[in-house]
Amino acid sequence: MTIAYLCLLIAGLLPLVATGVAKNGFKGYDNHNPRAWLAQQTGYRARAIAAEANSLEAFPFFAASLLAAIQTGVGANTVNALALVFVLARLAYLYAYVSDRASLRSAVWAVGYACVIALGVLAVRAA
Repeated sequence: MTIAYLCLLIAGLLPLVATGVAKNGFKGYDNHNPRAWLAQQTGYRARAIAAEANSLEAFPFFAASLLAAIQTGVGANTVNALALVFVLARLAYLYAYVSDRASLRSAVWAVGYACVIALGVLAVRAA
């Protein structure tokens, strides 16, 4: 299950990647009032902030489903594969969101969500 646990760690760090994209190379960033600064952003920076929010929203369901699948004894290969596809989908999601590719963003979001649902259903069946 090392892959699954590594994917859990990566998924937990993905919001920071999106935040880094939003703040990267911008000299006017105000660390005294970061939320106000972030709310004023446009273009790819605003999309990166939205991707961060969605990553934060997706993480708890993924983490709970993944850990439930592990705890109930779902096969390691299946859990690892679904966790890996989820992380790859979320990376593609961040790319698609920041680069303003709305259709691709929706498609990879659906792939990631399907992985989470599959982990949850498999955990319920194995319980």
